[in-house]
Amino acid sequence: MFYEVAMIVGVCTVYLSIEQANTLKEKRMVLKSLIARLKNKFNISVAEVDNQDIIKNAAIGFACVTNDTGHANSIIQHVLNYIETFSEAVIIDISIEIL
Repeated sequence: MFYEVAMIVGVCTVYLSIEQANTLKEKRMVLKSLIARLKNKFNISVAEVDNQDIIKNAAIGFACVTNDTGHANSIIQHVLNYIETFSEAVIIDISIEIL
């Protein structure tokens, strides 16, 4: 027997500036810290998705799965608010999709 289930996926790409990074190693240390915090605090899937070889810029993507569009938007907004408080990186652009 099959049940119709509403599955909403919220996807967000966040472009960051990491001005204090002078090497790729320093950049990756900042991103590793941010990614670990986001995974632990929000139980989302998150990874570096672009600009891997650019020292001062980064792009991370994260996704959440829920059964309500409003809840997906709420999770994304909470994650973005948290990233804004992260002192080592500044948000320069955001792309959000609700699927």
